[in-house]
Amino acid sequence: MPEGPEIKLAADKIAKAICNLPITDIFFAFDTLKEFEKILASQQVVSVKPKGKALLIRFSNSLSIYSHNQLYGVWHIRAAKSYPTTNRQLRLAIHTEKKSALLYSASDIAVLNDAEIAVHPFLKSLGPDVLDEATTIEQVHARFLDQQFYRRGLASLLLNQQFLCGLGNYLRSEVLFVARINPSLRPVDCTTMQLEKLAEMAIVIPRKSYFTKGITNDITIANKLKAAGQPRQAYRHWVFGRENQPCHICSTTIIKRMFGSRRIYYCPQCQS
Repeated sequence: MPEGPEIKLAADKIAKAICNLPITDIFFAFDTLKEFEKILASQQVVSVKPKGKALLIRFSNSLSIYSHNQLYGVWHIRAAKSYPTTNRQLRLAIHTEKKSALLYSASDIAVLNDAEIAVHPFLKSLGPDVLDEATTIEQVHARFLDQQFYRRGLASLLLNQQFLCGLGNYLRSEVLFVARINPSLRPVDCTTMQLEKLAEMAIVIPRKSYFTKGITNDITIANKLKAAGQPRQAYRHWVFGRENQPCHICSTTIIKRMFGSRRIYYCPQCQS
């Protein structure tokens, strides 16, 4: 499943391709949305904004297309009316004279006005977005101290979009590693300094991943490994996906554990 940085990168690409240009055609795969094809085709896209792992594509008539990629959804930016070879099903297409934005496999798509956005079950439940520039370290720190989250395990809490939105499985492992916190702990088990560091990294690491297009490791280390011919998987992350490999900091073997049905990676030395 794409996480906050990947959704924000997708939003940037969509906006660059179709924003503030005449729409030539729109296609919805779902019959319940067909009525909006003509309505929106006469408008222009004015913004494309991520909301955690969802997107809002806003049009000049103040309607917005809401989409959530869930597990399998993927966006493609192509030359106008050019389609990739794929077994995936096309769910949404927005065409301009030069570019097309195509959404495949997603099943959660709606057209909403501002009032509907305000009461949308998913959108209204989201916690602060770690990729949103308006979200501060102080706000995130306060979430960890909130009584409804204070005694919950960090391994599950960091995936809860009602707690913080935009974090996902790889970011969870990376945030905990850089904050030097064991995934078995709860906020209540942490010191004040640990929670402050965790709040900082919950913002820093996702934004770093966005700016580096997915690299959460130290850039110096990543560049050195890349120059040595190592594959991207070997240098992209501090710990995620690196089971049985040496920690980049202390050389201790990275461990993988399952929390629920999701894998998490950590260094037993750095995160002791």
